[in-house]
Parts: sequence; structure tokens; C-alpha cells
Amino acid sequence: MGRVSNLRRKTQLMRILLALLAFAGMVVSALALQVHYSTATEPCSINERWDCGIVNHSSYAEIAHVPVAAIGILGYLGLAGVALLRLRKVFTVLALVACSFALYLSHIERDVLTVWCLYCVISQSLIAVMVLGGLGWTGADLVAKWRGRESYS
Repeated sequence: MGRVSNLRRKTQLMRILLALLAFAGMVVSALALQVHYSTATEPCSINERWDCGIVNHSSYAEIAHVPVAAIGILGYLGLAGVALLRLRKVFTVLALVACSFALYLSHIERDVLTVWCLYCVISQSLIAVMVLGGLGWTGADLVAKWRGRESYS
């Protein structure tokens, strides 16, 4: 029984950690959204290779007139909700989709704009960690089922 409760504690901790990472993603996306609407010099405008203003004011910073940073806030909010609802597989699939989109945005920053946004890189790092966490969280459930035990949400 100790083994079961230990696994249950670990998966609960993973769920909370993933929700906290999603909350951090919302904060970073909100900072990027503030840059999107600002005309002031941004604190993350470091040099010619690192300038959040250039990235967040580019034509790539919106999709159908919706700022990418706003989409990020909603995406992270959804990921937090799915994590708290213990929907492991849904979380992992959504995190993979979000990571794919983040990789596309990284391509735009590197190859098209040739400028990086610090907030974007932090967000991309967060979603990559969330994908790994989601895969581990889902894997723990699959292993438990394979061993003939109940799910440890």
C-alpha cells in the first residue's frame, strides 16, 4: 500500500507542478502582450539580436488580428485547467501542439526576423518542460495500467 500512495503523491505533485508551470507561462505571455501594445523601450530590448519590441510588433505577432501572446495566455490557462482536472493524455497532446507552435515561432525569430524575444524564449522553454512532464505523467499512468493497477491521478 505504501508503494501505491507514494506513486499517487508523485502524480499529484506532477499535476500541481504542471499547473504552476502553466501559470508561469501565463505571466510570461502577459508580459509579452504588454510589449505588443507598448510603444516604450522595453526592458527586454537588450541589443540587436535580443529585442522583444521588434518581435512583438512584427507582422508575425498576430494571427487574424489576435496577438500571439493573447493566444499564449489562453493556451496556458487551458493547460492549467486540463492538468488540474487530471486529464493526462489531453494535457500531453495539447502541450505537444503548443510546443509545435512554439517551435514554428522560434523558426520565425531565428530565420525570418533574426531577432529573439526573451519572453518568447522563456515561454518556449516552459512549454518544452511541460511536454516532458506531460509525457512522464502519462507514462506513469500507462505503466500502472500495464502492471494491472488503478490509475494514479
